[in-house]
Amino acid sequence: MIEWLTVISLVVIGIVLIVLELVFVPGTTIVGILGLAFSVGGISLSFDYFGNTAGFAVLVITSLLSIATLIYSLRSGVWQRFANRKAINSKFNEGKTKHLKIGDDGEAVSTLKPIGQAEFKNGIFEVTTRGNYLEPGNKVKIIRIDANKIYVEPIN
Repeated sequence: MIEWLTVISLVVIGIVLIVLELVFVPGTTIVGILGLAFSVGGISLSFDYFGNTAGFAVLVITSLLSIATLIYSLRSGVWQRFANRKAINSKFNEGKTKHLKIGDDGEAVSTLKPIGQAEFKNGIFEVTTRGNYLEPGNKVKIIRIDANKIYVEPIN
């Protein structure tokens, strides 16, 4: 009797830990691995204690229970609380570059390799070179503006 209790306890604890991994602590994998270890331990003990017939029965029952709990956890809507349901209605840096124009001069305030920051009359902006590596303090000129992406080249 104690053998069955041990096997059932290990399998149930294993399945509970796997469900906890899926629902409450996703991504850590430690809890899921422990759950898998408990389940495998219970199945292994059932083979040792009761032979092949009972071992395979416990294996099938454990597999079916695991699949059923996985399906239930996915259908139950628990995952909805992790979903981001907000719509993005704004655009990144919208309108910040409207005062800049091609030909404006500025100065690199960070290393441009090839992306970095440069200061122009209206503030500091993220800029991109054509592959040039520029140290801070180098003078740059705007050669192209695509939407809010600013391309610069060094001024010699």
